[in-house]
Amino acid sequence: MAEKKDAKEINKSEEIRKIAGGMKERGEKPRPVVIVATLKKQGIAVSSPQVSMVLKRMGFKPRKRRKSGAAAPALKAARPRAGGQLSIEDLLAAKKVVEQFGGSERAIAAITALKRFEG
Repeated sequence: MAEKKDAKEINKSEEIRKIAGGMKERGEKPRPVVIVATLKKQGIAVSSPQVSMVLKRMGFKPRKRRKSGAAAPALKAARPRAGGQLSIEDLLAAKKVVEQFGGSERAIAAITALKRFEG
């Protein structure tokens, strides 16, 4: 029967690197939450910041955070302005639409097709 390793014999950073390397080989992105849960099942207690630091030293970049309100891109109806001027909000909304369509040409094509159906 194999003896259980003492807490002093376990190199937590090495265990984190092993799991992260295995996840990378499988094509998964190593995330601290997943690694902490996996190590907890093995009886090794690590913190999320500790895992994040080891992953950062390994060259994995942290995931970009979304800005609040960007989770559900709901566009407000643009109010027509006198003289046909556009506000900053109008331009930002148009930028989001262009990003969703993957380019300004596709967005313009969609808008012109929509105009044909309206008329």
